[in-house]
Amino acid sequence: MKYYIISGEASGDLHGSNLIKQLKKLDTEANIRCWGGDMMESAGATLVKHYKELAFMGFAEVVKNLPTILKNISFCKEDIKAFAPDVLVLIDYPGFNLRIAEWGKQQGYKIVYYISPQVWAWKANRVKKMKLCIDKMLVILPFEKDYFKHNWNWEVEYVGHPLVEVIENYKANYIEPYTINTLPMVALLPGSRKQEIEKKLPVMLAVSKYFPQYQFVVAKAPGQEDSFYEPFLRPYNNVSAVSNDTYSLLMQAKAALVTSGTATLETALFAVPEVVCYKSSNISYQIGKRLIKIKFISLVNLIMDKLVVKELIQEEMTTELLAKELSLLLTDAVKQQQLKTDYAALKGVLSEKENASAKAAESIYKFIENIGKD
Repeated sequence: MKYYIISGEASGDLHGSNLIKQLKKLDTEANIRCWGGDMMESAGATLVKHYKELAFMGFAEVVKNLPTILKNISFCKEDIKAFAPDVLVLIDYPGFNLRIAEWGKQQGYKIVYYISPQVWAWKANRVKKMKLCIDKMLVILPFEKDYFKHNWNWEVEYVGHPLVEVIENYKANYIEPYTINTLPMVALLPGSRKQEIEKKLPVMLAVSKYFPQYQFVVAKAPGQEDSFYEPFLRPYNNVSAVSNDTYSLLMQAKAALVTSGTATLETALFAVPEVVCYKSSNISYQIGKRLIKIKFISLVNLIMDKLVVKELIQEEMTTELLAKELSLLLTDAVKQQQLKTDYAALKGVLSEKENASAKAAESIYKFIENIGKD
């Protein structure tokens, strides 16, 4: 069968590659064409466009690159028509993929969406259109199934979270590096975009002054130059940085200060005690607070529906409060045990469906098979 898969980010490339591997196990004759990255191509798909050509983030950048974005959408539609797939599989990346879903449905293609846009946080009005143009929605967060059912009367399928298998595979093949540095490590994960790094990293780095017996290690974002980080790091003696090595850092870290996002979930799945940090301009924060309707900002807390990891947001994200919470994570045995218990429960919830990629591939394959029988 013929599959056309679209992802537009590094995370989509990772999850898309694992999906492709599982599809090829089920369908040995699978012909897969994709938008994604090196991992999806290595898994056996024909790569049409690399996600690095598609990564436009922020309102100003999107407006500036609008002609390129519209040209990519037009090219994508023509390429899909020329390939004539049995199914379109869209992975996250909603700004682009929801447009393709709407068009694809009008053209008569079968549409599967894997990894739902976070409409439960904001832009809930998207769901009306999503219901009309998506034939099968595969979600990776357990509460999303209930959200779509109770709020929108839409039956979606929960397949588990693909990060569980990614991290378990990493742990199983991990080789501890030899290092002369004997100081225990604290990981700093300040995000990926310049604007958020500039806002949060100085506050996170200042915490290192309170813990001279620890080595603080910054996980650099793949898209940022080393020279961007150097002025932030220069004033500190017990601070260093790593590039493209975040998982190895989390394997060794005793605790972490983490910007909100998927990184909070990754840190928890590595069983690293963490403090979640969020800070933006006051205007952006006030607007976001009114638009985004969620109880917590950390995926860990959202999934568990309780405060598992401490969140320091906006004016609470100070060096002093971060230092206080970090000290508790490093020294309080009761807190450490509670986190260990909660993290184990979190992993259990997310791996309820075992291998998420295999489950998603099986669902897609059966969906197409059933179409052929109708």
